[in-house]
Amino acid sequence: MTVDVQQLLISGESETVEFKQSLGEMKEILETIGAFANGEGGAIVIGLTPAKKIVGVQLGKDTLEAFTNSILQQTDPKVFSSLALAEVDGRTLIVVRVETSSFKPVLVSGRGYKRVGRSNHMLSSNEWTRLLFANKGISWDAGAVAEATFDDIDADVLRQFLRRAEQERNMVIDLNTPLVEALAKLELLYEGKPNRAAVLLFGKRPQRFFYPAELRCARFKGTEPIHFIDMKVMGGNIIAQVPAAMEFIQRHISMAAEIVPTQVERIDRWEYPLEALREAIINATCHRDYFDSGNVQVRIFDDRIEVWSPGLLPEGITVADLYRTHNSRPRNHRIAHAFFLINYIEQWGTGTLRMVDLCREAGIPDPEYDERSSAFVVTFRKVKRIKKYHAGPERVERQKQAIEYVKQHGRITTQDYAQLLGVSTRTALRDLMALAEQGIFRRGGKARAIYFEMT
Repeated sequence: MTVDVQQLLISGESETVEFKQSLGEMKEILETIGAFANGEGGAIVIGLTPAKKIVGVQLGKDTLEAFTNSILQQTDPKVFSSLALAEVDGRTLIVVRVETSSFKPVLVSGRGYKRVGRSNHMLSSNEWTRLLFANKGISWDAGAVAEATFDDIDADVLRQFLRRAEQERNMVIDLNTPLVEALAKLELLYEGKPNRAAVLLFGKRPQRFFYPAELRCARFKGTEPIHFIDMKVMGGNIIAQVPAAMEFIQRHISMAAEIVPTQVERIDRWEYPLEALREAIINATCHRDYFDSGNVQVRIFDDRIEVWSPGLLPEGITVADLYRTHNSRPRNHRIAHAFFLINYIEQWGTGTLRMVDLCREAGIPDPEYDERSSAFVVTFRKVKRIKKYHAGPERVERQKQAIEYVKQHGRITTQDYAQLLGVSTRTALRDLMALAEQGIFRRGGKARAIYFEMT
């Protein structure tokens, strides 16, 4: 035990270690025990000042027994901590070991506490509820909606969902199945009533019950979220919010046309990969923390797009994990399952890796994953130099003919191009230079002897 105390002295106070000078600080000691039990456990050393000065404790005949009884009497559910004595520099210390509780939240004198850094904080009502749900092994979205009835569920939206689930995952529920029975098969009932997931997925007005369940999109001027050019709030069910957000994005980003040498055809490409953006929005909607009062947000700037999801990453997953293979840990199990059935998500923890691949294929930087202001943020950035250019169908057709000409003759001049296609030499030069910028042609010669050939 002496070795353990020496290690604790070296490490100092932390999220799992606390020093107390004497048993006279019983109130604070009990709060720390409750916080450790609600968290990852920890150790309390009594007889030390916060500055690590060893002062020791005076023990009477029944000191430890009375201390143990205080812990049992003041904690609910009861915390059975282990107490041990240690001798350091001739002074006696009490070491209290607290394991994480199997039954949370643990209350101390009727209040719940959590450990943040080296201090204890009282649990908010949302945190208390979250611990309670986690302890019962159920997610928030499986719980009850006090005032919701089956009249609040849109039967047409549910049938559309069932039709799509059959197409995407071969999950067959007859479209004529009564609404209650269909929800039961989808595990979207709680004590015979629509649960939270059912209301969010198929509700006629989900925001009547969950006002934060909106998706807000904004196009800002410049690179800071100060002046917005356009804004839209998407209400309704969370399935329909995804295509609505994508429609908003496509109104505010550009599409460029390019010619692919191997295909000799025009390819339209968005400046951001739409599938990656869609993946980020789906993840934000599905995995957000619905205890949080914030909204899912899409912020479009001149140089980037940010997708904000309320709540930090689920416990056990770090930002670094998102760039490598990791387990799927959905926060909202019922919503995640519904999204899986319509092929919104895969439930393999591969979504973040897929976004990276899509960005690389599109030639833009990897998405940035970050936790900011109690939210998880995915950022997509434009490339600093884009080789694509805007081209109308007439120019593309001319350029296709030029490519065929060069394949047959080896090279083409502006005069050849102008004569072949009936355009001015100025237009010919502009079209040929655009092909050179695309890396399809290589420019040679000088002055009036300029020519272009295949790279």
